[in-house]
Amino acid sequence: MIRLSGDGDVRVIALDRPERRNAMTVAMLDGLNEAIGGCAGARAVVLVGEGAVFCAGFDLKLCADDPSGRTLAALLTGLSGAVRGLRALGASVVVGAHGAAIAGGAALLGGGDVVVSDRSAKIGYPVVKIGVSPAVSAPFLGASVGGGGVRERMLDPELIDGARAHEIGLVHELVEGDVRGRAVEIAHALAGKPRGGMVATKRWVDEIQDSMGPLGASAGERALAASLSIVGNDEERERLGAMWSKGKSE
Repeated sequence: MIRLSGDGDVRVIALDRPERRNAMTVAMLDGLNEAIGGCAGARAVVLVGEGAVFCAGFDLKLCADDPSGRTLAALLTGLSGAVRGLRALGASVVVGAHGAAIAGGAALLGGGDVVVSDRSAKIGYPVVKIGVSPAVSAPFLGASVGGGGVRERMLDPELIDGARAHEIGLVHELVEGDVRGRAVEIAHALAGKPRGGMVATKRWVDEIQDSMGPLGASAGERALAASLSIVGNDEERERLGAMWSKGKSE
C-alpha cells in the first residue's frame, strides 16, 4: 500500500491503494512512516498517490466497524506522525496532489515544502460533518495559510478546488497535466542545490514560523491530543454508522 522508489538524491513515496482512492488504513500509515524514515539520506522526497486521486482520507469503513474509537485514534496518531516526519526531514519535500486531497489526504499537504496540484482538484477537511476534529492538521495548515485561513478551512466542511487552494497558499503550483511529473521535476531541481544550505534554510524557516506561532513537536502533539479528545463521541458513532448503513463510501 506504500511504495518507496528511487535512490540517491530523490526518493518517491507513493500511496498505492488506488481501488480505495488511497484511503488510509493503520497499516498504510505505519508503512508511510517507515518510508519517511527511510528517506533520511535523500536530498528531496516526493509524495504522490496512485490512481485517480492523491488521497481520499481515512478508510472510514474501518472506523465505522470499530465503535470503540481505537481505529480512528490509531489513524489520527499515524497521520500526525507522518506529517511531522515529513516536516522533520532535512530533504526538501514535494507533494503532488492530483484529483483530490480530502480530510487526512489534505492534512498530508502540510508535510510538503512545495505542493503541486491541478486546478480542478477537490481539497478540504469535511470531517466535522461526522463529529471528527481536524485539529490534528491545524499547526501545519496555519504555516501555509495563516490564522484566519485555518479557522475557515477547519470549520467549513465544504471542499474547495485546486484554484482556490492555490489562492490561499495551501497549494503552491497548479499544473494542467501531469501533477506527479511536475512534482518529480521540482524535486530534482531542489536536490541539485547545495545540501548544507537547503537543510539550514529549512531549519531557519521552521524557527521563524515557530516564533510567529508554534509549529514544532509540541504544537503537533497538542493538535493530535485535541483531535483524540473527542474520538468515540456519540455524534461520531451515530454519523459514521448512518453513513455506512446507507451504503455510502469515502
